[in-house]
Formats: sequence, C-alpha cells, structure tokens
Amino acid sequence: MEAEEQRFPILRQVLLLFVFLAQTWAEHEGYSVVEETATGSFVANLAKDIGLEVGMLSWRRARVIFNNNKKHFQLNLQTGDLQVNEKLDREELCGPTEPCMLQFQVLLEEPLEVYRFKLLVSDINDNSPVFPEAEMTLKIMENTLPGTQFPLKNAQDLDVGINNIQKYTIYPNSHFHVLTRNGSEGRKYPELVLDKALDREEQPELKLTLMAVDGGVPPKSGTALVLIDVLDINDNTPEFVQPHYHVQILENSPLGSLVVTVSARDLDMGINGEIVYSFFSGDEEITRTFALNELTGEIKIIRTLDFEKIVSYEVDIKASDGAGLSGKCTVIIQVVDINDNAPELTVASFVSSIPENFPETTIALFSVQDRDSGENGRMICSIQEDVPFTLKPCVENFYKVVTEGPLDRESRAEYNITITVTDMGSPRLKTQHNITLMVSDVNDNAPAFTQTSYTLFVRENNSPALHIGSVSATDRDAGANAQVTYSLLPPQDPQLPLASLVSINADNGQLFALRALDYEALRVLEFGVGAVDRGSPALSSQALVRVLVLDANDNSPFVLYPLQNGSAPCTELVPRAAEPGYLVSKVVAVDGDSGQNAWLSYQLLKATEPGLFSVWAHNGEVRTARLLSERDAAKHRLLVLVKDNGEPPLSASVTLHVLLVDGFSQPYLPLPEAAADAAQADPLTVYLVIALASVSSLFLFSVLAFVAVKLCRRGRAAWMSGSSVPEGHFPGHLVDVSGTGTLSQNYLYEVCLTGGSGNTREFKF
Repeated sequence: MEAEEQRFPILRQVLLLFVFLAQTWAEHEGYSVVEETATGSFVANLAKDIGLEVGMLSWRRARVIFNNNKKHFQLNLQTGDLQVNEKLDREELCGPTEPCMLQFQVLLEEPLEVYRFKLLVSDINDNSPVFPEAEMTLKIMENTLPGTQFPLKNAQDLDVGINNIQKYTIYPNSHFHVLTRNGSEGRKYPELVLDKALDREEQPELKLTLMAVDGGVPPKSGTALVLIDVLDINDNTPEFVQPHYHVQILENSPLGSLVVTVSARDLDMGINGEIVYSFFSGDEEITRTFALNELTGEIKIIRTLDFEKIVSYEVDIKASDGAGLSGKCTVIIQVVDINDNAPELTVASFVSSIPENFPETTIALFSVQDRDSGENGRMICSIQEDVPFTLKPCVENFYKVVTEGPLDRESRAEYNITITVTDMGSPRLKTQHNITLMVSDVNDNAPAFTQTSYTLFVRENNSPALHIGSVSATDRDAGANAQVTYSLLPPQDPQLPLASLVSINADNGQLFALRALDYEALRVLEFGVGAVDRGSPALSSQALVRVLVLDANDNSPFVLYPLQNGSAPCTELVPRAAEPGYLVSKVVAVDGDSGQNAWLSYQLLKATEPGLFSVWAHNGEVRTARLLSERDAAKHRLLVLVKDNGEPPLSASVTLHVLLVDGFSQPYLPLPEAAADAAQADPLTVYLVIALASVSSLFLFSVLAFVAVKLCRRGRAAWMSGSSVPEGHFPGHLVDVSGTGTLSQNYLYEVCLTGGSGNTREFKF
C-alpha cells in the first residue's frame, strides 16, 4: 500500500513535466532550466532561434538584459549559446510563486532590434518539510467521540508543486489517524482524527510522531512530536463568530494600526469558558508582521507592509478555552497597493553624437517599469516639446528616441533631452532622465561675404605692395568647414594684367597693390574675389571689388596757345585806338589731372610796361587795362603764369608778344632783339627804311592785301563753324581746361602768319 502511494506522486510528477515541456515548446517564446544547474550549462542556442548566423551576434553587438539587472546567464557570442552564469535558487528568485518565470531581452545594437524571451526556472526537491515547532500539545477531553477532528500545525516546505508537502502520517496510530486537507491557497495541513475513545484513567497522555512527506524523488520528510493530554469533560468548544474574515489594509498604514478583531465564544462556565487567542500557524512571516492580543483578539501591524513583496496574508487564529478545547478561524488580509514606487527608467542604448544631415535616426533606447500595480503601475513617457525628437514605442515597456529629420548644427549644436516617465497613480509619481546629444558639423554652408561688392580707394603713384583694403567672408560651419581661403578670380577682360596689379592674402583677404598706379592710364579697376572653405566638397562664393584710383597732382599745366615750340613767336597786333578792356589774346592751357588738380588760374608775372595789360585769372584772356597813347612803346612782351589748384600746385609760363599799330593796314616788321635795339638807338634810319619800302611796294601790297582779305574771310568762316566753347560753371578765379581749350565765343580772332628768311608779316582783321 505504501509503495503504491509512493509511486503515484512520481508518476504524476513525470506527467506534469511532460505537459509543461509540451506547453513551452508550443509557445516558441521561452526556455526552461532546472534550479541548481551547474555554471556554464547550456540552456538554448539564441542565434538559431533568432534566425541569425553565429558570427552576426558579435558583429551586431548582441547582449542579454534581465529586468533585475542581474546576470544569471551569459551569451556566448562565438557559438550563440545561452549558458548558466551562476547557480539559480528558485526559492530565492520567486519564493512561493509558481511558475517561476524570468523575463529577459536579447538586444542587437547595430542595427537596433530587441527580442523578448521567457525563462522558466523549474523546481527540484532541495528543501525538506519543516514544522514551526518541534512539539505540539493537544488537550482532548476523554469523552470526545470517535471521529472528532483536531487541526494540527502544518509544516512548511519552500519547494513548490509536486515537491511541496503531499501528505501527513502519524504513528503509532492505535487511537488516531491523520487526514491531509487542502487549504485555500493550495497548502496542505493535517487534521488528527480520533478513531478510538480515550480513557484518561487508562492513559492520561499520548506521544505521537507527525510526519510531513513531500512528492519529490526521492521524497523528503520532516517530523514533529504531538503530545496529547487527556482532559476531563469539557463539552463545549470555543466557536468564532465568523469562520472567515476578509479585510483590506493600505500598505502604508502606520505601525500599530488595527487590522481586525476576531471574536469567539464558549458556552461553558468558569475556566472552561475563558478564551485565549493565538496564532494557529507559526509562520515566521506572519508572526513578524502582525501581533495578536490573546485576550481581545485584536490583530495589529508591527512591521511595515509592502504590496510589491506580499499581496495578501492568510492568518489562522485559534481560540482556546481553559479546559483545552479550541476553535479556528481564518483571516484573509489583503494588502491594498498605494502609489509609493516611482517609475524606473533604464537606458539600454544611447548615441551621444550624430551628423547634422542624418535622416530619421534612433539616438536612444530605454525601458521603463513600475513596481506598483493597476493604475499605479500604468506609465506615460514623454519628452519636452521644444526639441526635434519624438518617442516611439518598441517592444513591451521599451521606447526609442528618434529624430524627426535632419538637424541643423548652425541653429543648435547641442540638445539636452529630458525623458519623463509618469505613472497614473494618485498622487502621480515621475522619474526624469537627461541625455545630451551633440550635433556634428557637415559642410552645408558656403562662405558669405560681408558685402556683395567692395569699393576701395588708392591714390596714384602709390608705393608697391601697398595695403589698399580687405574683403571678409564668414562661414556658419565649424572646424575645417569654416576655414576660408581667398583668391582673385580671372578678369573679364583678358587683356587686363590683374595678377601684376593686385594680390590678395589667401588667409585673411587683405588686398595689396603690386605696383604704382597711374590715374591718367587706369582710373577704375574691377575684379572678382572668391572665398572657398576647406570642407568636402568645398563650397565657395564671390564678391565684386572696385578699386578707384584717386588723382594726384602729378601733371603740370600744358599751354596750347600760344605755341611755345621755339619757332618765330606769334605777335598780337593791337590798334592804338583800342578801348580799355580790348581783348588782345587768350592763353589756352590744359592739365592732365582731374578735379581741383585741373582747375587752372592765370596770372601776369611780367610785362614790358606794367599797368598797360591785364590777365583775367579765370579764363586767361589778355586785355588792355587803359587807353593807349603815342608815348607807349610799339612792342611789348608779356610773361603769363598758368597754375593749377593741386597740393602742391604746379605751374607753367608762356610769353606773348604784342605790337601796337596805328591801323590794321600798317605793315610791321618784327625784328630780332638785336635789330630792335639798333632801331631804338637810331629811329631815323628805321623810318627811312619803312618809307622807302612802303612807296616801292604800294602796288604789290594792295594786290596782296586784296588776296589776303579773301583768304582770311574764308578761313574765318570755316574756323567759326568748327570751334567749340567749353561749358560748365567754374570758380571766378579758375578755369577748367579739361576740354579743347579754345577761345571764348565772344572774342574770336585769327592770326595769319607768313614765314620767310627772317622776315614775318602779320595782319589782324
């Protein structure tokens, strides 16, 4: 009979094992391992189950993550095998919870993938049943009827399932036998059944051995001594008002809080009716958590409750009267969860820097969990709204932070992302975690000049290698992408020798004139400059540079009229009857410079007879200053100074010869200086020569005069039709001679010259 009872648990255990294995393989999402398995033992080949080649695990940086951050197992990246890293104790991991299921994830970082698995830790029979007390005492009235049941304290076995306590036996058993009862939570407890009436006079005390046997292979057992005192008749046992009490209490209730008050009554009188309450079970967890008042039946808290550790307690209370009879009730204490655990956040993977032109990219992967339950354990994840990132759910309780698109380092180079996990309890608890992302630069900005065009000024006749100005460009990129190099662009005019005129410093954009510039030869120099960064590929931009050459007073005035070419001088004829202000001649001069450097003024420096002639300062006109008289010399020499308005001023001089005549018909013979002096020394000889010449050539003179008049009128008409008068406003004492330098329209005159061997005749009409 006992052999059959021993075989039955073994068969049932084997049958349950086959059923469990069948369920596990059908799910295809978990593995199983037996507790106390040796370190290094093979559990499963994860590479095969995930569908990867063995070499891919190391390349994709695979690792195993457990929720409690303990490394119970290790992954061999070379073979793909999941191996035991440390001996497992199912009782330490899960306690009474069955099945004992460990959850873990396999994380592949490149590219990012997460696989979730479950691992069942199977129990082995490594714990023997243990009674809370080595001795138990029962007081039984001698008139107790056969069949009466007496509850006994149950033993504790840390194993679960078939390895837990399966039955109780007692020996010797001439008066009693034991029934194995099932409790509300699957626990088995013994009840002693009286088979044969007791006789106190015959045997006042019995000693029995109670044995608890589990269902392991081989089975293990534990024993306790049961002492039975046979009492006198006490025909009423204590009875509880309620056989079962169900109460709820918050896990944050203060120590000393009342849980419940149990109550029993006994109809006996005297000592047989006095009731004493006690814990029926000696469970250490219960006795350390609750205190029972043996007189009032009040149950109070003496240790802080924690819903996350123990959800409910089943407390058996015994009420005993003075005569030894007792009754039992069960108190079910349900611990009510409060929101006393903030969410927990664990970052599994994080990228600290990405280039700014990357598309949508995962920068962080994290998991969240909350030890509370219900609404207290439901969580919401969020990040701040002012960042270009979003949260996306991954597998259960896993989230990833993803960029919304390419970033712009020039707008923002660093992001501080705050991940907030908030539960739905009351009050709500939250956990925050900060991550910092750096945005690295790419060459996406071309250099930009501070101006689209630059105007520089340089005075002519400058010294070689003169710094004439600078151009500047900035680049919003960083590092080598922002380092700018300057260069001259090829000119549009291929004939312009730009390289020999201007150079640029490639590092700072400073421009230099390589040689002296000449305003009269080159007034404006236009060219382009380029700015190129050192990125890859390089980006560039262009700007226009206009160099204006400023004039310097480096050209003296040049006299156009009268000519100063060393030939016979031109003599101006003035009738003696001329009124004051009569226009004698006009000095015409030009200046190669410009602006005020070309503004000319005229001044009479020297005259044969001062006060007879004057020169207008603004136009160079030579006029008579007073009436002429017979006493005035016939020939006069005037020295006129032409001066510009530059700094310092430059000048030129011109000599005019003026001959006073009585009329335009009077011939004159300009003499050399020596002849003129002789004539002054002997005027009578001069007059004789003139008279003889006049008489002898009167006829010839008349003919020549007629021909000359005709030719001069024709030439004058042609000259007036082709002459131009400079326009524009000039200061009163200056004249702009940048034009043709012709005479004023109001004073047109012509000088006809005939050359001979030392003799010249001039006529004015």
